[in-house]
Amino acid sequence: MKTAARGRVGAGRPRTGARVAAVQALFQSEQGVENPEVVIEQFVRHRLGPNEAEESFGEGRVPEADVRLFARLVRAAAGRIEEIDAALAPVLAKDWPLEKLDPVLRALLRAAAAELMTPNDPPMRVVINEYLDVAHGFFAGDEPKFANGVLEALAKRYRGDEFGR
Repeated sequence: MKTAARGRVGAGRPRTGARVAAVQALFQSEQGVENPEVVIEQFVRHRLGPNEAEESFGEGRVPEADVRLFARLVRAAAGRIEEIDAALAPVLAKDWPLEKLDPVLRALLRAAAAELMTPNDPPMRVVINEYLDVAHGFFAGDEPKFANGVLEALAKRYRGDEFGR
């Protein structure tokens, strides 16, 4: 997995840091088949906030993160995973189902979808831009473009009233 260190995504931006950490936590929860509440607790204790030894994104640490937003995002994505996956399925290419995607990209799409499925807070454009920043932190290839297309399609479905504002 590529690390978020590449552009210091979230540096000085606690809400972006929360989104980076949520993607990491959803990835960890899926890969380790761990309860999301346990993963949230682990992140809050060991991976969020500054560390005297290292205040960077190395080893998955997120030095600045809005902890309440982080926990809310992980809970929302994990708690509505079937609904989120059902919403993602029709916007993915038939030959690239959710299960075939990179697991970090899958976690990112699930976290973003959870936010987009919550009406108007924050605005749809903010959600998409934030997750594109996060995607650029994790991926150097075409994944951010792919994520943009998927998130735009979801936004039209769940936040269509916000287009044209």
